Parts: sequence; C-alpha cells; structure tokens
Amino acid sequence: MFGLIRLPFLLAVAFVAGMMYERSEKGKLCDQIGGETQNGLCIMRTE
Repeated sequence: MFGLIRLPFLLAVAFVAGMMYERSEKGKLCDQIGGETQNGLCIMRTE
C-alpha cells in the first residue's frame, strides 16, 4: 500500500527535477549565443 502512495510522489519529484534541469540548460545555451534569459525567454542583445 505504501508503494502506491510513494510512486506518484517520486514521479512528481522526478518531473520537477527534470523541468529545473531543462530550464538551466536552456539558460546556459542562451548565454552562449549572446542572449539574456527573461521570464523563461531568450532575448537577444542588439548592440
């Protein structure tokens, strides 16, 4: 019974960790190409 309660909790934790990892990698890529991340979007600097 405990496994049925634990499984959805662990899936939710793994999902949130994956989302955080993806956002971090997207931010790093944006910095590499010369952009700036604002509210989850990559804004290119035009100077």
